[in-house]
Order: sequence, then structure tokens, then C-alpha cells
Amino acid sequence: MKNSSLHNQILHIQDTSEFDRLALEILRYQSISNELYKNYLHALKIAPHELKSSLNIPFLPIEFFKNYAVKSGEFDPEITFTSSATTGTGQSRHHIKNLSWYEAFFLKSFQSFYGEPSDYCILGLLPSYLERSGSSLIYMVNRLIEMSGNKASGFFLYNHETLAETIAAQECKGSRTLLIGVTFALLNFAEKHGMPLGHTIIMETGGMKGRGEELTREEVTEKLKTAFGLSVIHSEYGMTELMSQAYSKGNGRFLCPPWMKVFVRDPSDPLSTMHSGTGALNVIDLANMDSCAFIATHDLGKVYDDGSFEVTGRLDRSDIRGCNLLVY
Repeated sequence: MKNSSLHNQILHIQDTSEFDRLALEILRYQSISNELYKNYLHALKIAPHELKSSLNIPFLPIEFFKNYAVKSGEFDPEITFTSSATTGTGQSRHHIKNLSWYEAFFLKSFQSFYGEPSDYCILGLLPSYLERSGSSLIYMVNRLIEMSGNKASGFFLYNHETLAETIAAQECKGSRTLLIGVTFALLNFAEKHGMPLGHTIIMETGGMKGRGEELTREEVTEKLKTAFGLSVIHSEYGMTELMSQAYSKGNGRFLCPPWMKVFVRDPSDPLSTMHSGTGALNVIDLANMDSCAFIATHDLGKVYDDGSFEVTGRLDRSDIRGCNLLVY
């Protein structure tokens, strides 16, 4: 299998049948080249060549990224992205074989939802990510900032006054602006620097754990909409263990790029997979062909018939114990 050819096919998926074909091809590849996933399938007594649909593919519990090198094939990674370890259970590690592939996927996804980065002044308000190393989100936003080519683009740590001045200046120019921020930082910024916005998109990336009162997504968006006079707040869904991102343009429902799909499972039955419904979320990210493309996440949510999804909460450790027992 020539990985460069397969990456190109993934980037240019046109329809569901092509997605299913490539998902099964990557399943067969990873069942041989990924020792961890190979052992997982063996423990489940599942023969990959007998599976005929992406709905039947087993999903690897996401927590294994914390204790194992989840790699398909032998390679020295160009970079290893790490999680924040906010739960105190260790950091996830995602070994990236080729950074140019990672950039190709996140750029094409961004372009499909928002157009060219050069169309925007891009501002990052991501203090908790900037204060540690290894964040895939920081890498992505930093590259988007560079691609914007706008001198006003950049990161802001806690210098909210400068950020407010930058946004106000862009608003006066009528310049399209994208503010990407972690939730708690956006709320703190909104508290003192709310202003009516006509040319700025606010995109929250989640992140309230350990930062005071836990708020629902609806409560967060209402506070931000009120502070900035906006009708919608955008959102990004991504994680260390995934190469790809899904985006919501304001209704809380995320849409995936063509090479990514979200399914739902019964939290009490880790091997159940459904196209739609409520439960825990499973993700197929075909861009993950050098790690594992089939991930059982800890997120709870709802998947709709059109493939869009909402995130409503997180599993606790008692909920995910059944997944662990499958491979121990």
C-alpha cells in the first residue's frame, strides 16, 4: 500500500460508498500494521476480511493513546501531539508520521467550511494550550494565522485589552475576523470587553473543566451572543487523538469533512454501533491511517440522520470500564 496515494484518495472522497470502501481498506491495513489494534481485534475474535460495512468496524477505546504508541507501521514521527491531561489520568500521545499530511487535512477541512485563511484576520485566545507544549490545536491555529498573511493575526494570552483593541480595529476596517478561543477564556474576555460585532466570527473550542462553574454549551453560547451582539457562536470539535476537525456554524450541530464520520454506541455495550441516536460517540477519521482510524471516544452526544452530531457530555470512568475489559 502506497500511503501517499491513499492519503490523496482520502482527501478527495466524493460519496458514502467511497468512504465505506476506503474505511474497509484502512481497516485491513491497520489490522496487520497496527500491533495494538491487531491484538484488540484478536481479543474480540473478529476477522477484518469478513466485515462488509463501516458500521461493523470495532472502535479502539481512546484511552489506549495514553499507554501505548498507537502506530500503523514503523516510523519516526515528525511530531507527537499530546493532550492536556486535565483528568489526572495521563496524557494521550498521537504520533504524526507526516506533518504535511496533517496540514493538508486540516486546511482542506477549514476551506470547505470557511474558505481561505487569507480571507481572515485570525486571532487565537487559547491560554491553557499556549502554556504547555504538544497541542495539536495550537499547531493548527498557528499555521492558519501564518496562512492568513494578516499582520494583525496572532495569539493573545491574557492581554485582553490588546485583543479588544485589535478586534475593534478590524471591525472599523470591515475586515473579516475569526476569533478562536477556549471557552473559559472567551467568557472571561466577554465579561469585560463585550462589544457589538458585525464582521467577526467567534469560534469556541470547548474547555471549562476546572475553571469554575460548569456550563452547558447552550449557556455558554447565550452568554457570548449577548456580550457580542451575535446571532450565532461557532464551534470546533477536535482532539489530540484525531487528525481531523468537525465544525458547527451556530446551531450546536457539528458537520464532518467527507473523510470523517461520527456514529453512536450504547455506553453499556461497547461493541454496539448505530448510524444515529443518542449515546457515546464513535469516530471514523480516515486521516488517522498512520495511527488508528476507528476511535471510541468518551464523549456523549446525539447523531442525526444527516450525519451531523451534538456533544452533550462525557462518560465517567465507570461507564468506560467495559471497553477496557475487552483488551485486558
